[in-house]
Amino acid sequence: MDVKVTSGSGLQQDIQIGRHRLISDEPQAFGGGDLGPSPYELLAAAVGACTSMTLRMYARAKGWPLQRVITTIRHDKIHARDCADCETKEGRIDRLEREIELEGPLDDPQRKRLLEIAERCPVHRTLSSEVRLVTRLKTP
Repeated sequence: MDVKVTSGSGLQQDIQIGRHRLISDEPQAFGGGDLGPSPYELLAAAVGACTSMTLRMYARAKGWPLQRVITTIRHDKIHARDCADCETKEGRIDRLEREIELEGPLDDPQRKRLLEIAERCPVHRTLSSEVRLVTRLKTP
């Protein structure tokens, strides 16, 4: 899968993912035109979309009456010293908070299991594991 991002005017970025096109930008307060979601908002959307899809697929496979999933993601930067279970102890770290609303006549064990399954969303697992980002200049 290739994602191609091309700078537009100002901070606007034109994103092409296969046949899909998106725009990313920064809010006006950060010098952008606020013409699309910021990169962190796109990251939060990826986590939320993956979580909801993972839960829907699991519930469908089990035949559970899950009607809708609403996943809300909040991104923040917190002081590392305020995070008791983090390895980093200095500076600031990124924190993603995920809140999941499950609609449908599910019983308590089903809801509990779906919460466990949310931790297995592939994007969540990618962000929670070692990630290597390799950068190179493309030769003309």
